[in-house]
Amino acid sequence: MLEHGGRLLRAAQRYGIPAAQWLDLSTGINPQAWPVPEIPARAWQRLPEDDDGLAEIAADYYGAPRALPVAGSQAAIQALPELRARSRVGVLAPGYAEHAHAWRRAGHAVETLAADELLAQRERFDVIVLIHPNNPGGERFERAALLALHDGLSARGGWLLIDEAFMDATPEHSLCDETAREGLIVLRSAGKFFGLAGARGGFVCAAPALLTALRERLGPWTLTGPARHVLRHALADRDWHQRMRAQLLAQGERLAALLRAHGLTPSGGSAFFQWRRDPRAAQWHEALAQRAILTRLFDQPASLRFGLPGGEDEWRRLDGALAEVALTETALAEAARPPR
Repeated sequence: MLEHGGRLLRAAQRYGIPAAQWLDLSTGINPQAWPVPEIPARAWQRLPEDDDGLAEIAADYYGAPRALPVAGSQAAIQALPELRARSRVGVLAPGYAEHAHAWRRAGHAVETLAADELLAQRERFDVIVLIHPNNPGGERFERAALLALHDGLSARGGWLLIDEAFMDATPEHSLCDETAREGLIVLRSAGKFFGLAGARGGFVCAAPALLTALRERLGPWTLTGPARHVLRHALADRDWHQRMRAQLLAQGERLAALLRAHGLTPSGGSAFFQWRRDPRAAQWHEALAQRAILTRLFDQPASLRFGLPGGEDEWRRLDGALAEVALTETALAEAARPPR
């Protein structure tokens, strides 16, 4: 299995610091989660029913003609490659590594490329997978360019698969409204924006035939009754959506400014996280972990992703830890200089 953020218990064990004392910035999940109400006993006691209105509420929220509820977008990432014959697949990199992993495991010929290379070589591929905005780099794509890319792929029976897990703060850039087009597939996640990662709720927006094939592949009861109950209410809470979008956009900018203040100008990011490419990434990750702050470390390229702190005490804690690590870095650099 691939590595992901959120390995808090493992970090607690490794560093000998109780899990409750950690500030976990490794996941990119909204720390101000949608307030989950009491879940009725019926949701636990009966089998989930797929005609409970969740698909329609999700389609309305995402602005899509249709939406298929799935057990997190991860379920669709794993299943979609099994719905195509062997194909040439181009996947954005660096990006969410599960995409390339799933297509390779299903026997497809996969290449991972930076955005410019991938788009320049579009004619070589039957399927192109983009993350928009990208994770971890935050790259964004123009709507017209994406639709033109889809037109070229669709004309030869190909797919454009777009992972919009981090799109909720900027829904105006989504392509969900165009997913009646054959070969255009958009994945959405309820875990990031709503802070409900444990519900494992996601949605696929695509043309009817593909959604039917995916539903058959996944089988019945992809989401639990309690998860369906919570998601119906969360997706319909328009006042909370509006407030949270403004809050997340402001917090993303605040995090970028905080990192800049400590010499870690972000290389990219979104409302949910900031990403810094840096040859010292492993050292910074280790130094922050020793202070019970968990970040997401990437090896290729060497980089760190910082999620959002929650309350003001967490913002102050991150600020203080970054200042301490930066001061230590400066002192070590001074000590390493040869005497004059």
